[in-house]
Amino acid sequence: MKGVMIQGTASDVGKSVICTAICRILARQGKKVTPFKSQNMSNNSYVTIDGKEIGRAQGIQAEAAMVTASVNMNPILLKPRSDQVSEIVRFGVRYQTLSGRDYRSQFYETGLETIKMALAELEKNYQICVIEGAGSPAEVNLNDRELVNMKVAEIANVPVILVADIDRGGVFASIVGTLTLLPEIQRRRVQGIIINKFRGDERLFESGRQWIEEYTGVKVLGVLPHMKNMKIEGEDSLSMKNQFTSVCAKEKEVDLAVIDLPYVSNYTDLEPFRYEDDVHIRFVSTPEALGKPDAIIIPGTKSTINDLHFLKQSNLSKQIIDYVADGGTIVGICGGYQMLGEQLIDELGTDTGLVGKTIAGLGIAPLQTYFLDKKKTVQTEGVLTHPVQGISNVIAGYEIHLGTTVHTCDSFLHTKEGQQDGVYIDNGRIIGTYFHNVFHNDEWRNEWLNRIREKKGKARKSVHWSMSEREKAYDELANRVESALDMTAFYKMIEEWE
Repeated sequence: MKGVMIQGTASDVGKSVICTAICRILARQGKKVTPFKSQNMSNNSYVTIDGKEIGRAQGIQAEAAMVTASVNMNPILLKPRSDQVSEIVRFGVRYQTLSGRDYRSQFYETGLETIKMALAELEKNYQICVIEGAGSPAEVNLNDRELVNMKVAEIANVPVILVADIDRGGVFASIVGTLTLLPEIQRRRVQGIIINKFRGDERLFESGRQWIEEYTGVKVLGVLPHMKNMKIEGEDSLSMKNQFTSVCAKEKEVDLAVIDLPYVSNYTDLEPFRYEDDVHIRFVSTPEALGKPDAIIIPGTKSTINDLHFLKQSNLSKQIIDYVADGGTIVGICGGYQMLGEQLIDELGTDTGLVGKTIAGLGIAPLQTYFLDKKKTVQTEGVLTHPVQGISNVIAGYEIHLGTTVHTCDSFLHTKEGQQDGVYIDNGRIIGTYFHNVFHNDEWRNEWLNRIREKKGKARKSVHWSMSEREKAYDELANRVESALDMTAFYKMIEEWE
């Protein structure tokens, strides 16, 4: 199996987006291409068709490659539960929870074997592997036991393209510094450089391109423009937050406040609101910042009880409770749904690590949540318990959670598995659900927004933007990257690498 690895001079230089573009470019050439990231650290996960869990970036890249996502595309997923501890998901299944120190000392050999097994499986079905690195390959204090950059390039035996973000400044130093810190055997593997996020006339950088090539001996494959408003999900919460301003824009009619939880997960639930022309999202982490939004959304979390503690300690919990009691609209998703209840009971310590821990919820909905030792991960759909005339009442989504919840009010959905999901109170003013991607259902999202618009005395609107447009976004991204890169040199690099 041929391949290429995209590494970066730092985190958030655009590796995921470039891998997504390359996957679509190669797929359009008729190649059977697979994405791969050996180890991803993210609470933003993707549920595969067989109910397994991988990093969301690799799920998106699989969509761009026009193939079905599998656990072999991201065999190790680390989901932080605190600043010190992460849950390890191996081949899509919860494996164990370790500190960073214990992970390096206890999991390394298992990790190497896991990576080799995953690549061997992918080689059975794919021609080309597009591999994404993590952070920087020049983390000298970690490189003796790393599982994400040059060690993976060595195992897969692929050339490396180094990506540098010119928008953050210091692009020459970051490229030269990274290459200088690499051992010679690893440095020889770097066969190309991409300058990313360039603003303005690329011709002004021609002398910079020449200097880099002369100084490093590595070809600059292209200078990619700063691409705004790409309708493709970001990998982390920072990239999501950067899409929104911190104060409510005056030209936006609908003001949505998202509670900015310390351990937020699957924040891509908010993605569709980026493209609604009258909707503004702002992230709120203090009582003073809450104000009087048109609706509050409490997103998912990797640690429900710890994040509930955060709400109480910051006094945001009181602000939220008062807001809802005063007639405000609220939606809780997954962990946010659990927080709406009266009690959260962690008898086994699966959420907190403390056996027998019980905490009072926000008391907004009559429900109790019990944390279990087995995680539920499934792609699913349900039918609205309270149908809405004129729209599809089928809601598609996915579930990733440890808890099970019981309640004494109307459910939000009847699931295809024959279960009840969520709560629906006061004609939908209060909604809780385990369904991630609920707002990705275009007609339902629009109906929910229309109720807010009507409450404000604004006119109802038809569906403004459809999630089906994401396919167009993959092609638009691929077109822009393909036109900016020296594709002849790119293909030659892959084919001739031994």
